[in-house]
Amino acid sequence: MKRIAAMVALAALSLVACRDQANGGGGTRDQIAVVGSSTVYPFTTIAAERFVAADPDARPPVIESTGTGAGMKLFCAGVGAAHPDIANASRRMKRSEYDTCQKNRVGPILEIQVGIDGIAFAEAMRGPAMALTPADIYRALAATPLGRPNPARTWRDVNSALPAVPIQVYGPPATSGTRDALAELILAPGCEATDPQAKALKERDEDAYKQRCLRVREDGGYIDAGENDNLIVQKLSANPNALGVFGYSYLEENAGTVKGVPLNGIEPTYDAIASGAYPGARPLLLYVKKAHLRAIPGLQRFLEVYATLWNPDGPMVKRGLIAAPQAIRARSAAIIRTGTPLDPAELH
Repeated sequence: MKRIAAMVALAALSLVACRDQANGGGGTRDQIAVVGSSTVYPFTTIAAERFVAADPDARPPVIESTGTGAGMKLFCAGVGAAHPDIANASRRMKRSEYDTCQKNRVGPILEIQVGIDGIAFAEAMRGPAMALTPADIYRALAATPLGRPNPARTWRDVNSALPAVPIQVYGPPATSGTRDALAELILAPGCEATDPQAKALKERDEDAYKQRCLRVREDGGYIDAGENDNLIVQKLSANPNALGVFGYSYLEENAGTVKGVPLNGIEPTYDAIASGAYPGARPLLLYVKKAHLRAIPGLQRFLEVYATLWNPDGPMVKRGLIAAPQAIRARSAAIIRTGTPLDPAELH
């Protein structure tokens, strides 16, 4: 009788184990799963290394560099062990992405800002020593500046003060948060500084505004280099007349190989980005499923470890992260501690 009872109990435990930890289906998982931004990837990797070092029994988190947009699709596809716990993001979640999450029953989501980054334009050390404005970049990279197909082939076509070298900019794909930030932080201001009709068009027809101001040319002026920012650095070394676009951390990490291109006369430095003086400053974030905090072993502890590493004297800053102001760091730590979810009313 005792043996039968034990077998029944064991079967019940097996059934529980086969159910997903967060009641979303897909079995069980004892490793933290992270997807998303290639810019945030190295910082999350540092957190993973420290997390495992502090607990030798912990399974190493699985971190995939998919780009922010692709990461959001994976993150919002559902809740449970078959779906990621965390999305790294180099831009804020869109309201449409949040709505997809809720349609798929993801539930409350934590939004945690881990630091600041800048959209850095860079060139090889022996490059043409460019100095640009957002308006220059818009005229060079927009598919239809002023509503017409882009005729510019050299930087001098854009601005007579610039060198007559071909426009070749290596950058991330459309799924990347860096690409989104390029559009919102550089192309949009450049369009509005160039096109007197842009602001009125945005109010009247946002889709037409995006087509005119944010769509990047596809005729060779802008070259999709994929999600591997290190590959862009390599391409700049091989093609010194070209420019590259990536997060500041990659500029910092490769300071002996490439140099930053000033925007509006301001170089992409730690202090310029931290102060907001540099035009391409942006937040770096984590999105976390609250339903997974207790269900996935170590997830809460992983976030707590993360919060110890993003201070101005911490290892993430040494790797290229720009520390957020103290008030933002304190707020992020409190979100981790209390599990306070994101208010979707704040999203656009």
